[in-house]
Amino acid sequence: MAGTINKVILIGHLGDEVKMHYFEGGSSLGRFPLATNETYTNKQTGEKVTTTEWHNIVVRNKLAEICEKYLKKGDKVYCEGRIKTRQWQAEDGTKRYTTEIHVVDMTFLTTKNNLNAPTSETPKKNSEIVKPEPPVNGVDNDDDLPF
Repeated sequence: MAGTINKVILIGHLGDEVKMHYFEGGSSLGRFPLATNETYTNKQTGEKVTTTEWHNIVVRNKLAEICEKYLKKGDKVYCEGRIKTRQWQAEDGTKRYTTEIHVVDMTFLTTKNNLNAPTSETPKKNSEIVKPEPPVNGVDNDDDLPF
């Protein structure tokens, strides 16, 4: 293989509100923690154990502004991005490191605003559901499969 790949996909819940930083020139940066959970059964005790992994999420510019506007603590999101490690020198002179997920694509799965808002749509009645027409002469011409 000629190249390498750095891709991360996470589905998790926001651990805090989006913290925004604005820069000269109009660019912006948003940061928030994202929690992912793993549940398994301990073979010795038989009890269910849940472990939580925390990820430092970074979003930029328009995506950061959208996240700030619509996301709240506890919301569930799908994130795609790449891992990036930063290093800096602390006040006491020691080198410090942090690993972040720089997100380039995100889908909001659930938001607190959506869960609490009353829905204006009513469920469709059976008479309103459109059923597909049966095939003509027993042949279904809408089949896209090559076999």
